[in-house]
Amino acid sequence: MELSRLAVPSVYGLILFLGYPSQWLLLHLEPWPLSKNQLIHTNLVLVCIFITYTKTVFVDPGTFPRKKDDGEELSVGNGCGKEKARKWCRKCNAAKPPRAHHCKECKRCIPKMDHHCPWTGNCVSYTTFPHFMRFLFFTVWGMSLLASFLWTRLAHLWANRDLPSYLGPSKLHLTHLFVVTVVNSITFFALSVLLIRNIWCLAVNTTTIEGWEIERHRTLLRRARHFGGYLEGPDGIQMRIKKQEFPYDIGIWKNIKQGMGTGNILAWFNPLSGTPPIESALSFETNDFEDASTTWPPPDPDRLHRRFPKSMARAQEAFTYRDAGLTRDETLAAFKQRQDADVTRRRTPFVERLEAQVARERRSEEEKDDYDHYEDSEGEADELDDSEAKKENGSQSGEEGWRNAEGERLKDFGVDEDVEFYDEQEDDMPLSQLLARKRAASASASASASAPSPPTSY
Repeated sequence: MELSRLAVPSVYGLILFLGYPSQWLLLHLEPWPLSKNQLIHTNLVLVCIFITYTKTVFVDPGTFPRKKDDGEELSVGNGCGKEKARKWCRKCNAAKPPRAHHCKECKRCIPKMDHHCPWTGNCVSYTTFPHFMRFLFFTVWGMSLLASFLWTRLAHLWANRDLPSYLGPSKLHLTHLFVVTVVNSITFFALSVLLIRNIWCLAVNTTTIEGWEIERHRTLLRRARHFGGYLEGPDGIQMRIKKQEFPYDIGIWKNIKQGMGTGNILAWFNPLSGTPPIESALSFETNDFEDASTTWPPPDPDRLHRRFPKSMARAQEAFTYRDAGLTRDETLAAFKQRQDADVTRRRTPFVERLEAQVARERRSEEEKDDYDHYEDSEGEADELDDSEAKKENGSQSGEEGWRNAEGERLKDFGVDEDVEFYDEQEDDMPLSQLLARKRAASASASASASAPSPPTSY
């Protein structure tokens, strides 16, 4: 059995351990047992914790509707201040709506994916985030309530520490008290930090993954300043890196309404509140700080594809009859394999290029008195520097291996990196999908043109 399958039962066990045996313990400790109102309060919070955690675990993180009743692809995004889908997921074979990411655990694109939580065995997404927030809120509330009860008993024990031991609690009670206090304190601290962080993300309308993307963009801006505002892409392409504002921060109130799925404040704290409909996750309102043509995440040279070489230096790129002996299905499979291999061809990562360039500059300064000798050995030295950089940094020094300030990569949030780095842009979508979009746009334009104009009043 995988250890990940034990995570959810372990959390249920922790809730039971801190919730019910602790009540029995507090009934046997001085200065007084829990009152009736305290017991009611405690058990109500426990019920809320169980309900919200169960919803966080078992509510579907979201599956995008693929087709309408008439068989046409469902349109995602409709303009009017909302970003449209501009990417295509190769594994789902469908358009990827804004803010969606392909989860390697759920095996599909998840709407407004925050991360795949190992402690719930589920994605924290557009549909599960409200339940996740309520679970954190009620859990922190319940543990703070338990901490206050424990503190009162611990303070009483400390104040009467000089009395004979037979007047105090038994060894079983003391051991139980110590274990409950330690477990509750550690869990309370961890979940309090998580709650505060998610409240901040809710207020500014960012997910954990988007926070990673924002930090990545800032890193690219710092790198670009070192090279005059440009970074090198595949085959020597120079890409201009400009500061781009996060588009989905539309104001605190709207952000919270969108994140919690409703503007009803009472519903935010209701453990029985419903799940936001998946249809509302097909497009998101933007703040229009940037031009409508910009996309999020911002352009990144590490995401660009290499172009095919103009010459036929490599035999495998030439026109050959290598598939002549294959069947039709085998030929299609071989073509698909070569197509996927082409999609994932990558450029030399930025860190390797930068370190090689710094090494060349350092060597140039040290050997400037012997310039001719430097010119003769430059090719060999460059190859050595590149190999040493690759050996030191490995093949994961570009965006694939980039880590934020907390040392996290996208795969640490459950994202399928192979899909996320190489997802295709709108221009690379299948021709059938592009034609379907063109027909839909033409039909919409024709319907608008044929609509009767409103009467003019004089």
